[in-house]
Amino acid sequence: MATYTLIPGAGGQAWYWHRLVPELQARGHDVLAVDLPAGDDSAGLREYADIVVEAIGGRTDVVLVAQSMGGFTAPLVCERVPVDLLVLLNAMVPSPGETGGAWWDNTGQSKAMADYAAREGRTLSAEFDVKEIFFHDVPPDVTAEAFAQGELAQSTTPFAEPWPLQGWPSTPTVFLQGRDDRLFPLEFQRRVVSERLGIPVDDIPGGHTVALSRPQELAERLEEYRTRL
Repeated sequence: MATYTLIPGAGGQAWYWHRLVPELQARGHDVLAVDLPAGDDSAGLREYADIVVEAIGGRTDVVLVAQSMGGFTAPLVCERVPVDLLVLLNAMVPSPGETGGAWWDNTGQSKAMADYAAREGRTLSAEFDVKEIFFHDVPPDVTAEAFAQGELAQSTTPFAEPWPLQGWPSTPTVFLQGRDDRLFPLEFQRRVVSERLGIPVDDIPGGHTVALSRPQELAERLEEYRTRL
């Protein structure tokens, strides 16, 4: 039995994982979906890592899964507790000393997103369209449930802090990317991950919120990684 520990992206909601959790539990695993204090301006990356470390406690056989912005927090956790495997899912990959705010320009994310939209024949709105970018492949009832919760708060504090590690931890790391992600397109991620981690990018059907759109397929892929390890 593994301990799957799930770190959400911006907004910090454990709810993001609610369709994946039962899939992993049905396969016999302990699953921890972590809520982060995204609306707390006093909480930065270290505080986020503290919460994940506390949730793990003394559990073993940890598989850490980090979504999107969670890529900034997960390596800090790996430096503090034993983690068997780190799975980066549609994740931001930081460089030493880089802030989350600078990451976007440093990686060329904006151009990559616009180029991908053009290839798909879409025109990006002047205002960021959350439904179009994040929920285009999510079932309507799940999308409605998400929007019924209201707009998520996300403090700028963790985006303003330099990433504190000098390099990537020695934890075995795999990168899984939704091939239909409109925020971080697949080819963009392949370039960034190659440059920063030197590892390949695996892909899976689905967009940026693949845990909401394809939880069963995601669970199966995570289990493949775990058993391969």
